[in-house]
Amino acid sequence: MTDPTDLELVDEPGSSDRPWEELSRLAEQGDADHLEEFLSELSTADQALALSRLDDSHRVQVLERLDADDAADLIGALPEIQAAEAIALLQPDTAAAIVNELPSDEQADVLGDLSNQQAEAILDVMPALEAVAVRELAAYDDNVAGGLMVLEMLRFTPEMTVSDVISELNSNLDVYSDFDIRYAYVCDSEGLLVGVLPMQNLLFVKRSSRLSDLMITNPISVRDTTPLAELSALFDSHNFLGVPVVDQDGRLKGILHREAVNYEETRAAENDYLKSQGIVGGEELRSMPLWLRARRRLSWLSINILLNIGAAGVIAYFQETLQEVIALAVFLPIISDMSGCSGNQAVAVSMRELSLGLVRPSEVFRVWWKEVTVGLINGFALGVLVAIVAVIFNGNGYLGLVVGIALFANTVVAVSIGGVVPLVLKRYGFDPAVASGPLLTTVTDMCGFFFVLGLATLLLSRLVV
Repeated sequence: MTDPTDLELVDEPGSSDRPWEELSRLAEQGDADHLEEFLSELSTADQALALSRLDDSHRVQVLERLDADDAADLIGALPEIQAAEAIALLQPDTAAAIVNELPSDEQADVLGDLSNQQAEAILDVMPALEAVAVRELAAYDDNVAGGLMVLEMLRFTPEMTVSDVISELNSNLDVYSDFDIRYAYVCDSEGLLVGVLPMQNLLFVKRSSRLSDLMITNPISVRDTTPLAELSALFDSHNFLGVPVVDQDGRLKGILHREAVNYEETRAAENDYLKSQGIVGGEELRSMPLWLRARRRLSWLSINILLNIGAAGVIAYFQETLQEVIALAVFLPIISDMSGCSGNQAVAVSMRELSLGLVRPSEVFRVWWKEVTVGLINGFALGVLVAIVAVIFNGNGYLGLVVGIALFANTVVAVSIGGVVPLVLKRYGFDPAVASGPLLTTVTDMCGFFFVLGLATLLLSRLVV
């Protein structure tokens, strides 16, 4: 599937302003040749934009009028959730023909986003071997090697010669031309991986040479259950374009490409960001049903408003102090916002280290101490800066003292919470991407308001001149 961030390219000079209108017109006319010609002139991003803007009936017309291969290319230009929505509109036989032309990993992704009933209806129409392979891939989690691998690969036996391989390639040109081939993989009669053969090794050797003499023995491979963090670390430490994926017995299952790992890392980071911003329930696109989008957002916003009542309660408790020193109102949002920024930095580092396996959820004290040391330094620097601004603004040194100490203390609190809360939530089975943000925001607001207004109450006689 295409990375959704690629869609930003549609505004570049030269892009069609409203390609979906022409696409709708051609779909209604039923001219498949002109339809294919028009799509071929669009960039991948413009294809995705045009198809996503069509209503359901026109989307079905476009996909039904294209050859299955061309329709699969168009489906592949869409984000996964939109690709699944488009496939779900089609009759099972039409959908099966298109899905059958997708790479194996994309087949599993698209069908995995459909209901079980829809997916099974399509699988029942697909060729039996293809359906079995898709079911096998769909059984894996998205963030493990088995869920990211492709099944399209060259597989040979050690006894084969170079001549045998060339003959095999020539006999199956139509099949292999769509494969992303960098290496061939050598397996014994039981399917166990015994070697990897770089394709250039076939060029300058005798045709009678056996693969067992040309292959790289004891190749690095990954288990099909290896999680994303370990896969990322492997590709970071090795300059591989791809690695073979094996099961617990060492049988070759598929191939994992570097770009698949990079894409899944990007998607995981985007999902975590969406969750942290209150987009709960997975990916959201504006083509999705209105009430679904509203419900997902409201489920987080309704909780957040309850949390913020606590922060408002602190202000209400100190309202007399605030009335006496109205200048404090100017600095309350500054202290709240700056502390929140510091806390979000700590959240981001904790989330990253958790995803890479660099920290365990039980290492709360270690993470807290690391964050406090940073918070003391940054809190002092920020406190001094805001104190100077307060003195310049109001001319009262005690106001500068109040806001400076408050920002210093709240920064330490914010980084402590931001660093520790994701670990605690992870340890007890909650999603840290969803819950860390609201907790951090609420607590830093409450503490920031309390520090400012509490200190101001103690020094009220010095502040009121």
